[in-house]
Amino acid sequence: MKKPYEKPVINKLRSGLMNKFGQSPAYARKVREDIDGVSIDDLVSQYGSPLYVFSEKTIQKKYHEMHSAFSTRYPNVVFGWSYKTNYLNAICAIMHREGAIAEVVSQMEYDKARSLGIAGKDIIFNGPHKPAAALEKAVIEGATINVDHLDEILDLERIGKKLKRKIDIGIRLNLDAGIYPQWSRFGFNLESGQARDAVKRIVQGGHLRVTGLHCHIGTFILEPSAYARQVEKMVKFGYELEEDFDFSMEYIDIGGGFPSRSRLKGVYLPPEVAVPNPDEYADEICEALTRALKPGDYPKLILESGRALIDEAGYMISTVVSSKRLADGTRAYVIDGGVNLLFTAYWFKFKIEMDREVGGMNEVSVVYGPLCMNIDAVDEAVQLPPLKPGTRLIFSPIGAYNNTQWMQFIEYRPNIVLISPDSKVDVIREAEDLSDIVRREKLPARLKLDNPK
Repeated sequence: MKKPYEKPVINKLRSGLMNKFGQSPAYARKVREDIDGVSIDDLVSQYGSPLYVFSEKTIQKKYHEMHSAFSTRYPNVVFGWSYKTNYLNAICAIMHREGAIAEVVSQMEYDKARSLGIAGKDIIFNGPHKPAAALEKAVIEGATINVDHLDEILDLERIGKKLKRKIDIGIRLNLDAGIYPQWSRFGFNLESGQARDAVKRIVQGGHLRVTGLHCHIGTFILEPSAYARQVEKMVKFGYELEEDFDFSMEYIDIGGGFPSRSRLKGVYLPPEVAVPNPDEYADEICEALTRALKPGDYPKLILESGRALIDEAGYMISTVVSSKRLADGTRAYVIDGGVNLLFTAYWFKFKIEMDREVGGMNEVSVVYGPLCMNIDAVDEAVQLPPLKPGTRLIFSPIGAYNNTQWMQFIEYRPNIVLISPDSKVDVIREAEDLSDIVRREKLPARLKLDNPK
């Protein structure tokens, strides 16, 4: 069959030359034929493309690494699985089976944790929006509630009066840990005295009792020493409250923010070099606790890690559906899954692997998704050889935030499968069809079409 004509384009040869970081553009030409022993061909033939794939073995490995790093350095450690990072039932169940309690930031997530069988006492309730009914339920069920703002204090006081009991709460702080940007939206500021004033107000109200401190300094924190500064400030403040207000520092919740081996856009070093390992974070945090705490004091250390535990366990398999040349001569590929499924592509540059060896010269290419939007670019500058329709591209790590922030926009969302340690494949979320999209809609009788064509 005669090949279609393609206008010749002259591009600068880039293959084989190293850049200033010692990387050759050919480094991106990677082949992945399977995930945990299950071939890409078998996965796509049985479950379709695009397809989310999670590795249970990797989840267990990452959890054990993180837990071991902290539990061997401090005697009272609790992990709160961050539901907002990935609240698929199967993923949450694995984390809980490994020993994590639930950390939630909304009524929906609270209800999800309870539906999985997690007791209220094993739920940490954070977030800036806790409806009064959800707060009352959390109080009755014994959840740990970290207060975000004054109005929430007032809501809890009303609940305390109604229930005729004193309610234990934690105070969420924001503080200067020496990193930028400083997260000041959530909680009460420490340095300005706002947090101390909030505690004064709580003491005066007489219906609440502060028993813990919470602070989350940001996301993808690459500087372990920032956590040390956070911990020292939190412990110092806790002792001040103990002395002045009969405060009981039962727990110090330092939030999450630990990075995965993913690559932030604008960071040139590979994740293996740029991202510290769990032991480096544990060293800084636990040594800071040892310095700051009084001898014999061991309040519960709560960590709300999400990304670091799940990101590297997730993959998205996609299929090339077409290729074209852009006006400037750049090669562009269209795949069947875009930013509707990979929302974090706006901030991260994923590893892209092919399902087969492909001959030909690498060239800088753009990878677009299937959406009818110009912003649907999964990667705007990746070295790829000539790819034919049907070639599969595997993106990773994508386990964090993508399936909680994905969009239902003009495309059905795909199957999600979990591969067990013995290479068994289970569907943990079924692909959508039209019934999923329209089942909540109501069509007024006057608008029904009598003779639709």
